[in-house]
Amino acid sequence: MARTAKVERNTNETQIKVSIDLDGKGASRFNTDMPFLEHMLDQIARHGMIDLDIQCKGDNHIDDHHSAEDLGITLGMAFKEALGDKKGIVRYGHAYVPLDEALSRVVLDLSGRPGLEYHVEYTRERIGDFDVDLFSEFFQGFVNHALVTLHIDNLRGKNSHHQAETIFKAFGRALRMAISPDPRMEGITPSTKGTL
Repeated sequence: MARTAKVERNTNETQIKVSIDLDGKGASRFNTDMPFLEHMLDQIARHGMIDLDIQCKGDNHIDDHHSAEDLGITLGMAFKEALGDKKGIVRYGHAYVPLDEALSRVVLDLSGRPGLEYHVEYTRERIGDFDVDLFSEFFQGFVNHALVTLHIDNLRGKNSHHQAETIFKAFGRALRMAISPDPRMEGITPSTKGTL
C-alpha cells in the first residue's frame, strides 16, 4: 500500500499544498518565498528519503510567521495521513548529526500524542532573512497535527546555519528510522495498547 498523501489547507493568511511520499527517493520541490526554510525542508526530504512537494502562498510581506507555522501544520497533516494505521513500523527514531562545530540530537516517537521539547539557543537571531524563532513554530505545528512526540536538542554550535542544518538533517534521519517497516512487526501495531 502506498504511503502517500496530498493535503491542501487554506486560511486568510496562507494557502498551502503538500504532497508527500514516505517511501520516496528524497526528491523535493518547494515554492514558499522562504529560501532558507526551503533549504531546511530539503534536508528532511533527502535525509528522510521522503518525497516532498510543498507550495505555499502566505502573507510574507508582513512576516514569515504564518507561513512557517502553517507549513508545519499542513506537513504534519499530510505525514499523519500518509503514515496510516502505523502497523508494522519501527515507531521510534533517533539521530545525532554533526556539521563542523555543530551537533544536534533528535529523538521522536510516532506515539499519537503531540509533544515538543525544543532546546536550541541560536548564536544569532536571523539566518539570512529568516527569523530562527520560526523553526520552533514550524515544529510545533508539525507535532500538533502529525501527533508525534519530538525532542530536539542542539548540543553545541557556533554558526546558526550549522545549528539549524544539523537539526533538520537529524529530524529527517529520525523520521526515516521511525517510519521504516519492521519485518518482525508485520501487521502489528507497535504498542501494548494495540493502537497509536
